[in-house]
Amino acid sequence: MPYLDSIDDVRPPSLGQRVNRFLGAAPSDPLARADQDMAEVIEELRRLDPEPIEDLTPAEARRQPTLADALKARAAKLGVAPVAGGVAVHDVTYMAASGRRPARLYRPREAGGALPVTLYFHAGGFVLSDIDGCDAGARAMAARTGGMVVSVDYARAPERPFPAAHDDAVAAYRWLLDDADRIGGDPDRIVVMGEGAGANLALHACVAARDLGLPPPLRQALVTPLAGVDMEAASYVINAHARPLDRAMMGWLLDHALPDAASRSDPRIDLIGRADLAGLPPATIVTAEIDPLRSEGWALSETLRESGVAVNAVDVEGVTHGFFGLGEVVRAARLAQDEVARDLICAFAPDEHFARFGHAL
Repeated sequence: MPYLDSIDDVRPPSLGQRVNRFLGAAPSDPLARADQDMAEVIEELRRLDPEPIEDLTPAEARRQPTLADALKARAAKLGVAPVAGGVAVHDVTYMAASGRRPARLYRPREAGGALPVTLYFHAGGFVLSDIDGCDAGARAMAARTGGMVVSVDYARAPERPFPAAHDDAVAAYRWLLDDADRIGGDPDRIVVMGEGAGANLALHACVAARDLGLPPPLRQALVTPLAGVDMEAASYVINAHARPLDRAMMGWLLDHALPDAASRSDPRIDLIGRADLAGLPPATIVTAEIDPLRSEGWALSETLRESGVAVNAVDVEGVTHGFFGLGEVVRAARLAQDEVARDLICAFAPDEHFARFGHAL
C-alpha cells in the first residue's frame, strides 16, 4: 500500500468546510468544526462503538476502541499504510522508578551512527493508553527527523497514583542520559516530547533536569498538553461534547489520576498557575481546535514566554484531541508533524537551531 508522501495527497478543507467550522462554534456538536478528513476518522471511531469512558472502570476503559483503531480502519479504506515506512522498531525495557517498564525504539532503517534521540511520552490522562496508543506519532517523528525515537511506558493511575508517572518520566530521562549510546543514540542530543498527559511529563523531565543539575534536553515538544485542571476554561465549555475527548471524560480521568485537592494543585500538574518554568529549554506547543485542553495549551505558551522560554506555538484548526498521529489520513496532522520535526531537527543541529530560535521568539 502506498504511503502518503505529499501533504497534498490529503485534500485541504474546502471553503464550505471552513464555513461549517465557523458556524459550528455555536451548535452543541463541536465536530461541526472538523475538517472533512478529521471528521471521517471520528466517524470510523463511532462505528467501532466505544462506550462512554465515564461509565466504565479503568480496566474496562483501557479495552475500548481508540483513535489508533479508527486510523487503521480509515487507512485500510483509503488503501494507504497506517504507519510511516522505513522505520525499524525494537522493543526493550528500562528501569523506571515504579519498576521495569516497556520502551520502544524507532530508528530510520537507513540511518547510521549515533542518532539524536526524542524521548516520547504517550497520552492517556495518566490512566489510559500505552506505547501502542501513540505508535503512529512516534513512528512519524522518527521518519521525519531522521533520528531515534524512544517511546516509554510509565506508571498509570489509579493503580499507581500521582506522582508515580512523573517519577518514571525522570527515570526515563536519566536512563537515556546514561545509556543512549548503548541503544544507538547520542546522549548529547536528546529532546523530550509528549502528547496530552505525556506532554505534562515531558515538561516535568525538563524541570527535573534543571532542578537536579542534569544536562537539559535541547528542546521540548508538547502536543495538546495537559497543563492544569480548570474545567471551566473556555475550551472546556466550547468542546464539552467533543470526541474523542470531552468534558465528562476529562473529569473521569482527573478523578482517577488526581483524586484530591493536593495533587491537583501540585506544580507538576498546575503548570500554568504554580510551576516555576524559568530556565527551561525552548518549546514547541501544539494545540487543537476541538479539544477541551486548548485553552490551557495557549496559557502554557504564554506562561513559558513570560518565564523567558522561547516558544513556537502551533494552533491547528479543524482537528480534535489525539489528532497528531493521524498524518496518513488527516492533512492537518501531517502539517503539524512537519512543523514539530523542523523544530527538533534544528535543535539537533546547533547551527540551524539559532535561526529557529529567533523565529520562535
